[in-house]
Amino acid sequence: MSEIPAKATESEDPSEGARARAVDGLASAVGGALAADGARSGDAIWQSSPPGSIYDYIKVASFSIGPDGLVDQWSLRAEHLFGIPAGRAVGMDPIEAFIDPRHRERGMRKMAEILDGREWTGVVPFRMPKGVEGECGHEGLAEVYVMPTRTEEGEKAAVCIVVDVRTLRSIETDLAASQAIFSQSPFGFLLIDPDLRVRRANQRFASIFGGTPDDHRGKGVHDYLQRGEAERVAATLRRVLETGNSITDMHVTGFVPGSDERRHWSVNLYRVHSGSGRPIGIAWLGTDITARRAAAREAAAARRNLALLNEAGARIGNSLDLETTARQLLDVVVPGFCDLATVDLYQGLLAGDETPPGLADGSGELRRVAFASAVSDAPFAGTGVPVAVGAVHHYPFNSPCADALRTARPQTVPGEDGGLVQSTLAVPMVAHDTVVGLVQFARTKGSEPFGDRDRELAVELAARAAVCIDNARLYRREHERALILQRSLLPPGDPEASGLDIACRYLPGNVNTGRPSEVGGDWFDVIELPGHRTALVVGDVMGRGLRAAVAMGELRTAVRTLAQLDLEPAEVLSQLDEIARGLGAPGGVQQATRAARRPREADLSEVYLATCVYAVYDSVTRRCTFANAGHLPPVLVEPGEPALMLDVPPGMPLGVGGEPFEEVEVELPEGALLALYTDGLVESRDHPLDEGLQAFVSALSDPTQPLEDVCDHVLNTLDTHHGEDDIALLMARVQGLPTESVGDWTLPREPRSVGRAREYARAQLLAWDMEPLVDTTELLVSELVTNALRYGEGEIRLRLLLDRTLVCEVWDSGLVQPRRRRARDTDEGGRGLQLVGLLSAAWGSRRTPRGKTVWFELPLPGGDTSLTDPAEALLSLF
Repeated sequence: MSEIPAKATESEDPSEGARARAVDGLASAVGGALAADGARSGDAIWQSSPPGSIYDYIKVASFSIGPDGLVDQWSLRAEHLFGIPAGRAVGMDPIEAFIDPRHRERGMRKMAEILDGREWTGVVPFRMPKGVEGECGHEGLAEVYVMPTRTEEGEKAAVCIVVDVRTLRSIETDLAASQAIFSQSPFGFLLIDPDLRVRRANQRFASIFGGTPDDHRGKGVHDYLQRGEAERVAATLRRVLETGNSITDMHVTGFVPGSDERRHWSVNLYRVHSGSGRPIGIAWLGTDITARRAAAREAAAARRNLALLNEAGARIGNSLDLETTARQLLDVVVPGFCDLATVDLYQGLLAGDETPPGLADGSGELRRVAFASAVSDAPFAGTGVPVAVGAVHHYPFNSPCADALRTARPQTVPGEDGGLVQSTLAVPMVAHDTVVGLVQFARTKGSEPFGDRDRELAVELAARAAVCIDNARLYRREHERALILQRSLLPPGDPEASGLDIACRYLPGNVNTGRPSEVGGDWFDVIELPGHRTALVVGDVMGRGLRAAVAMGELRTAVRTLAQLDLEPAEVLSQLDEIARGLGAPGGVQQATRAARRPREADLSEVYLATCVYAVYDSVTRRCTFANAGHLPPVLVEPGEPALMLDVPPGMPLGVGGEPFEEVEVELPEGALLALYTDGLVESRDHPLDEGLQAFVSALSDPTQPLEDVCDHVLNTLDTHHGEDDIALLMARVQGLPTESVGDWTLPREPRSVGRAREYARAQLLAWDMEPLVDTTELLVSELVTNALRYGEGEIRLRLLLDRTLVCEVWDSGLVQPRRRRARDTDEGGRGLQLVGLLSAAWGSRRTPRGKTVWFELPLPGGDTSLTDPAEALLSLF
């Protein structure tokens, strides 16, 4: 049909020219853009139109009118346009059937002119014949081209070509809208043909890639993109063309002419179809997202940095160990922030110095405490010769690292040519205006270089780690000081006691876990008492830290002082209770006693509570007297018997007050094992107290081993979970004084008893082969027995004890304690006790249930202490 000319010989409508231009434009837009290349040459006048031509979009129909003015032929397109089958249309009068009655007269005249042999073209309003299903009475507008013809008989007839004007107007509107969208779109718009060549480009696309829109016709994706990217995009275009599945937000990377900046585009692709539904190409809609990608990268970097800081806050500083804190920092930054990293701390800081050296010029000695690498454990050589972990080194004065330490500002160190590292950030670790070390972050070649944001993040990470390291340093210093204080308050070396084999253990909290913590208030003591007796003490101040250690020291000193007064165990604990109550009161014991009698709101942090068990063992009688202040019961293991816990009334803890303490006396068989301990040995968060006590008793199944081995066996057998509390363990094996080492006599209250006492003493010493002690002992025994006769009451008892020293005791029923005084030169008496003090190693008196005992002690011959000459001692008195 395209060979029929469209020139009108007569027009009835002024819009006819516009409609003609619309048809021409549509043919140009669709047929010209997507037809074969030969369509632009002059050879296309008689070509056949393939499917997908303009006739797929407009409604064109034809029919013929016979000499009688009736329809004698009706085409299939006429059936589609008017909705009337040929069987009904043939024989109809087109004027009567389609023309409104108001226009029929004029239509009749035109029909007469046409049958008279005149061509005519024009726009004709029409209506559908009534009775047609779905189109009853519907009016339309058609452009009609009438060509006169003749029948075989030579009669005049006509052929009519009809075009639906409404369809043309719709095409005209759609074409104008499409043209506006295509040309005015702010996005790059392409029409790509099935050969993946550009058939049309809009001005926006041409403004980016240069030239005019026509200059891009015939180009392919390889003309705009690099090879790899072009092949990927071409494969996507073929897939869209074959499957019809659209692509949304496909990211394409490339360069634009005249620029080396890499650009990013977001492209949407969809397949374009003809009016008949045949695929005719692909629409490409692209927008530049380079700025959006950069903003997204910045936002992602900000989120990454924030997440890194959150992780650093959660992971760094969980330990109070310097090296562990440094490793935690590297665990956070490698490989999330950098590829290699090291931490150097001042050697003086690690050694416990108050102020690390080298702060002035940055060249002080440092120790490398941590290193991490994400590159197959490659050595870190970003700032010179590699340094091993644990090695002590220093940076040259003019090096960037020394400058960072000196100025407390980060420095960027470029990588060496041919090396692995691209660049390094040397960041000083500053805490409380003090540089404690240096951390280096390095990225390998091929990684993104450090930017300003990375520099700020590195400073923040280093500052957080520095504060944690400085806190760990301060804590380590305070912990060591408290530990030194605590150890100084414990018995030095291995304690010795008469009639006892002693072994002890003290373990500070967390010694096995490696996690430093505050020291506790556990303590033990072995105190030698007169008469070859021994006081065994184990206690535990509640709480931790320096405060508990100081309170422990005060209580231990008080125990030793009270023990020297030779008080009964219950009386010792009663006095300790008063002292403990006075520790937290500004006015001491008396203030605490008065405050306890009235209601008060005390600060619990100032309340000192402690538990303690105090035992006095007599090696002569092998009897032991116990008193307990809220402590765990002692454990006794007799030879051949299972271990058992002694039933000692626990009493109230020290510092509570108001309750008396009870005593329990137990006779210990020879070879028996006595164990005193603190709760850290038998109680932990994982094991209840009852379970720990049972395990401790079971661990003492073989008490015949050496005491040191027994202690080690107990600590190794009990899964003590140290780290939660201190442990104090005191074990003693009973070795009573042999009978032959004891001399005991009762003397009547008469003057002859003095001479008899000297005779008993001389004979016993000669029997013990202690002749060098005879003269001194006789002299001192005479003085003590004489005093007992003059100032004492009741019978007199003389006892000599031989063990590591010689002890002489004189007993009587008098309650008045002897008091040493200095005699004047003119006094005839009053020098007896002075003489005892000069000749003996020690002397004293103590109360007994039936009176008092005055005693003195002499070192054995051949020992480190020499005897005093009695003659010189007597002369020194005058």
